[in-house]
Amino acid sequence: MPRVAVVTGATRGIGAATASALGHNGFTVVVTGRSQQSVDAAAHRLGNEGVQARGVVLEVTSPDNAASAAQQIGDEFGHVDVLVNNAGVLPEATSEGAELADPTAVAATFATNVLGPFNVVEAFLPLLRRSEAGRIVNVSSRVGSLTEQADPSSAYYSMIVPAYQASKAALNSFTISLSKALADTPIIITSVCPGFVQTDLTPINRDQAPTTADHAAQVVLTAATLPAGAASGTFVDADGPIHW
Repeated sequence: MPRVAVVTGATRGIGAATASALGHNGFTVVVTGRSQQSVDAAAHRLGNEGVQARGVVLEVTSPDNAASAAQQIGDEFGHVDVLVNNAGVLPEATSEGAELADPTAVAATFATNVLGPFNVVEAFLPLLRRSEAGRIVNVSSRVGSLTEQADPSSAYYSMIVPAYQASKAALNSFTISLSKALADTPIIITSVCPGFVQTDLTPINRDQAPTTADHAAQVVLTAATLPAGAASGTFVDADGPIHW
């Protein structure tokens, strides 16, 4: 029986690199995204790398679409071993005219970054329960740490992207809630910060990012392959635990 990993937002950036890393570690990877064309292209690229991959359309903001994707994957594989909630947006990077945060950008941020993981976990949890070693990895960010936001000595103290930061803080809270709700199961849940990565998420200053998508994917891979008995409900980056 294959080990199956589902990655949201897997057609480019960290998601694509994560799908590749999981595939090269023996997983059959289900790459998801908003269009059939994009997921088919991503799966084809992985196939050329020797990875077993499928492309499934998954619009994380839609509960019905998440349920449909889970049904499709369940019908083919019967279970899911790893779920990576990677899909994320940062419209504040390019929105203009608002004094603090454009309401449209705020709504879009929370729809994808917060409601998305809620929708996807709800849809895929029955498949994860069928795994002997289920793992949920929520791709968060250190800028969502309340400790870092409030600490003047933190390198992230001066960063103000309120909707994005609040969305990642909410995602971290979801990680803790999941870890408690699933404490009597083998499923381990982890929030990870991949770092400041060279992706399209931050189009204005991406050239300043020190981390490649491939390097960032290793943080996700580590959380996705934690051994049985590892701590659940943690927040980590490549250097170790992060304060909430």
